Amino acid sequence: MKMVMAVIKPHKLDQVREALTGVGVEGMTATEVKGYGRQKGHTEIYRGAEYTVNFLPKVRVEVVVADDVVDQAVEAILDAAKTGKIGDGKIFVYDVSSAVRIRTGETGDEAL
Repeated sequence: MKMVMAVIKPHKLDQVREALTGVGVEGMTATEVKGYGRQKGHTEIYRGAEYTVNFLPKVRVEVVVADDVVDQAVEAILDAAKTGKIGDGKIFVYDVSSAVRIRTGETGDEAL
C-alpha cells in the first residue's frame, strides 16, 4: 500500500476528486493548508496598502491506494491539478505498512 499526498491549488480540488474517482480511488482526505515553494509568496494591495503574503492557501489531498494503482492515481492527480503556472503543487508517495478499517476490523488492502 502507498499513501499518495498532493499539495494543490484550492480551485483544483473537485477536478482532482473526480479524476481519482475515475481510476477507482474510493476515499480521500482533503485539508486546507498554507505554504510556499519556489514562488516565495506574493505581494497584494489591500485598501491602498501593499503587503506581502508569505504563505499561500493550498489543499493537501491524501489517498491510500494498493500498490498496483499508485501510478494511475499519481497520473490522475497530475492531469487534473496541472495549470502550467507556478504554484501548481507537488505529489509525494509514501509506503504504508498497515491499514485497519475501524468499523469491521479489516486489515491491509481490504481496509481500503
